[in-house]
Amino acid sequence: MSRRVAYLTSQYPAASHTFIRREVEALRQEGWTVETFSIRPPGRGEAASARDRAEEAGTFYVLRQSALSFLGAHVASLLGSPGRYFRTLGLSLTHRAPGLRGLLLGLAHFAESALLARELKRRQVPHLHNHFANSAATVGLLASRLSGISWSFTMHGISETDFPAGLMLGRKIEAATLVACVSWFGRAQGLRLVGPEHWDKVHVVRCGLPFDRLPARVPSDGPSKTIVCVGRLSPEKGQHGLLEAFARLREARPNLQLRLVGDGPDHASLEAHANRLGIADAVTFAGRLPEEETLAEIARSDLLVLPSFMEGLPIVLMEAMALGVPVVASQVAGIPELVEHGSTGLLFEPSNWADLAGKIERLLSDEQLYASITANAPAKVKAEFDTLKSAARLSELFKQPAKRIAS
Repeated sequence: MSRRVAYLTSQYPAASHTFIRREVEALRQEGWTVETFSIRPPGRGEAASARDRAEEAGTFYVLRQSALSFLGAHVASLLGSPGRYFRTLGLSLTHRAPGLRGLLLGLAHFAESALLARELKRRQVPHLHNHFANSAATVGLLASRLSGISWSFTMHGISETDFPAGLMLGRKIEAATLVACVSWFGRAQGLRLVGPEHWDKVHVVRCGLPFDRLPARVPSDGPSKTIVCVGRLSPEKGQHGLLEAFARLREARPNLQLRLVGDGPDHASLEAHANRLGIADAVTFAGRLPEEETLAEIARSDLLVLPSFMEGLPIVLMEAMALGVPVVASQVAGIPELVEHGSTGLLFEPSNWADLAGKIERLLSDEQLYASITANAPAKVKAEFDTLKSAARLSELFKQPAKRIAS
């Protein structure tokens, strides 16, 4: 049986999706040959680490190929199997969002899929796996139909059930050989879209951490305390609310500092909001940082806060917990599967900024609680969120479609 698999994402590598690279590396340790594909190349500064640059060098980028390559792929696919070509074209015209934009995207996905399918066949890869049920997953599904190989994907968060991806999620689950979900909550959202005959191919496979690469924690020993928040600066991440909670805390704790690691469309409005609240002197916008620097920021903080309105199962929470940095997170989606309230962290009511401020204050003022969470959290992560364990689970699942292809 071939132990070859292709991985496809919208952008690889990506600073916010280091877990995909970690998973690829762990699968290779399991003995798999993993071919990496990406629709577009990483943006400026995305491939900052040596590991990311090595992955970039070995990745096939669909949108880096010439127009002649696209044309040649379509001609070869049409002449090789006209029926399959037109059936897949028909699928691309129906597996899309409504409207003109959806139609144009459907055609673009089909154009990309033919090029990808030709490369998959050239490399003799028997199985294709996507991360996220997004546009790249649509390209992956179409490419699997054109090439005749099996296809699967990993489902992460609520964005995949929202418009427009949510419109096609049920059909993607039905078409897939297997579906990996990072949380039981995510699995439940997938199961509600399909009949029970598809449930047994939807599995929980955690994203995890490479524990041998985590830095040592460097806790502060002075009167000043630092809160860190890591994530894209965008509306669904709730950072405006975090600033409001932080402003409440600063009234009694003038030495408290907040560091926001990440960048995004809300950067300017968050800076303006910090100015309006009178806390700009205590809030640092560190920007988007490479993986090692982000981990270092977490390691030298006193606690990590995740104020999101929606999430999957955030890697940054795992990283903080593994380092022994206490976390306060919103009680949404799969987060309670990781953060056990009062034991491995604290949960607050989503969008209740007074509750968030109260939970942060509780952690900072209760030394016994702080110490117990610091001690309990690493064991929770190591038991359930280890990259090597997740890769071993995926390895077993990938063997199943490969066996069916060979038979």
